[in-house]
Amino acid sequence: MDPIANFLTQIRNGYLANKSSISLPHSQIKETIANILSQAGYLGTITVTGQVPSKTLDIELLYHQKQPLLTHISRVSTPSVRRYTSADKIPHALSGKGLVILTTSKGLMTGRQARKLGIGGEVICQVW
Repeated sequence: MDPIANFLTQIRNGYLANKSSISLPHSQIKETIANILSQAGYLGTITVTGQVPSKTLDIELLYHQKQPLLTHISRVSTPSVRRYTSADKIPHALSGKGLVILTTSKGLMTGRQARKLGIGGEVICQVW
């Protein structure tokens, strides 16, 4: 299975089960995506625990009046169907109220940051 899709599904399921936090296997790309979502205000504290063979990523899930701050998270580009976009065609999630995460030649970043830099890339996921 696609590890990024699995990561996004674990976050979605954590919110659906009203968990306060989730713990999942660590990888650098998962940590970077989690940090982007945390900076955008969708996730709380991100901590990495353990040593190299069994590192885990602990993620705090945020709620506002018992409602999840993150209501939709979906994978756009999959291993079998890659979705690439140029800087001028980066999609706006929920008419600009959501967040699009891309992987570019400069690393992982939001769609807004990629538009400012004028670079395109592979659309990883959409969040709102």
